[in-house]
Amino acid sequence: MAPVVSPLPFRPTLALDPRPLLPQGRRAVRKMSHAVRCGFPSPADDYIQDVLDLNRHLIVQGHEDSTFILRVEGHSMIKAGIHHGDEVMVDRALAPKHGAVVVAVVNGELTIKFLHFRQGKPVLVAGNPHYADRTFAEGEELTIWGVVTRVLHRV
Repeated sequence: MAPVVSPLPFRPTLALDPRPLLPQGRRAVRKMSHAVRCGFPSPADDYIQDVLDLNRHLIVQGHEDSTFILRVEGHSMIKAGIHHGDEVMVDRALAPKHGAVVVAVVNGELTIKFLHFRQGKPVLVAGNPHYADRTFAEGEELTIWGVVTRVLHRV
């Protein structure tokens, strides 16, 4: 019997600290008309281009009830720009695809890894060369909890 990759039924109590991003108390953030360069400094533009609703900006429209934020623990995804203490936005309505960063349930534990398929079999790949790929033996079950869509970290 091959390992199973299946979406997990909606049960938010399995997550460590999920917070649904409900559109209550929306606040708009002003969006400036110029981008900020990382190279040479340029005069800042004082013109506000628009206002930005972070819910609409960060969440796939129609997926508000299936989007959660989880806090990351560990260092297995540092090459993907996901660090210990970061928060990730996870969309449970998106289909997991090869190469996507996913939150998976392995032996009852949540983990964040790249989802790859090798010879048709799922493999969880860390974004850190010090961590081995996680393959699955016959009968083991891999459940994809959701697809990571954003990383939020403090600077």
